[in-house]
Amino acid sequence: MRDLLRFEPLYQERVWGGRALEAAFGRTLPPSSPIGESWEIVDRPEAQSVVQAGHLKGQTLHAVLAKHAADVMGPKWPASRPFPLLVKWLDCRERLSLQVHPPAAVAAELKGEPKTENWYIAHTALDAHLLVGLRRGVTREQFKKAITDGTLEQCIHHFRVAAGDSILVHSGQVHAIDAGNLILEIQQNSDTTYRVYDWGRVGLDGQPRKLHIAESLRSIQWDDFEPAPVRAAPTSGVIANCAEFCIRRVVLGAGERFSVHANEQPRLLSVVSGSVRCDADSSTGSRAPFGHALGRGENVLLPYAGAFTFSAETTAILLVTEKFV
Repeated sequence: MRDLLRFEPLYQERVWGGRALEAAFGRTLPPSSPIGESWEIVDRPEAQSVVQAGHLKGQTLHAVLAKHAADVMGPKWPASRPFPLLVKWLDCRERLSLQVHPPAAVAAELKGEPKTENWYIAHTALDAHLLVGLRRGVTREQFKKAITDGTLEQCIHHFRVAAGDSILVHSGQVHAIDAGNLILEIQQNSDTTYRVYDWGRVGLDGQPRKLHIAESLRSIQWDDFEPAPVRAAPTSGVIANCAEFCIRRVVLGAGERFSVHANEQPRLLSVVSGSVRCDADSSTGSRAPFGHALGRGENVLLPYAGAFTFSAETTAILLVTEKFV
């Protein structure tokens, strides 16, 4: 099983979402709904990616791993283990809630899952911001008082962002995404989120959304002050490196190539700008991905057993996620 794997997106309604995925990527969204998330690659009990085309068309990611674990993930990967990452697009028409994901040390106690995630800004409105970490010197006691006073925003580190910026958000870092950002999120396979503040908003049902104050206060990293983003650059390089994964930015000029070799490790390839075409590799039998290019917004899984060469049809920026096995 040496072909790259492309999956059908799973669209999620969110009160803060919009319709930007239509214009940005030419997609057809469910009608008349605010779509906040597109789950691109996921292997969870409540959500399964389904192979879009090729000889495995219609099979879930979990089923593919059960049958082809060694080819997809490598010879040491147990066939019953879920895929370790979740890839999603976020259309943040409005600001998201202020939230935190539990660190591994307290996740089990709270019956949740840790989630470290990376945000890559594909597009942003003028003067859009991210909110990540605490302002320098803010204490737990000040934070608790600000919840009651409705002044919590003053406790959070804000910074302006532009297309091409990114930031790694660890479990335990309090955070929110400002309105006007289109973001590729690559994260641990987790769906545990504790909302500490929701800006007085109501949900799609017209009722205030549930907050998780006690869980948030237990999870927040209280010495995490003013983390810095990785700014956009016209060169290739590592933009995120943590225990759970590593992400490289690969910048290609028109006609330039990027290759990965077989039997090294599985990888994710995300096209965040431009387009590339996958060339067949005669030495391994890998085939081009169903005869057409990969355009902006596409995310694919490159199996362990496959070798692939991608040629840039235009200037292109790829994110290559690796070291997750």
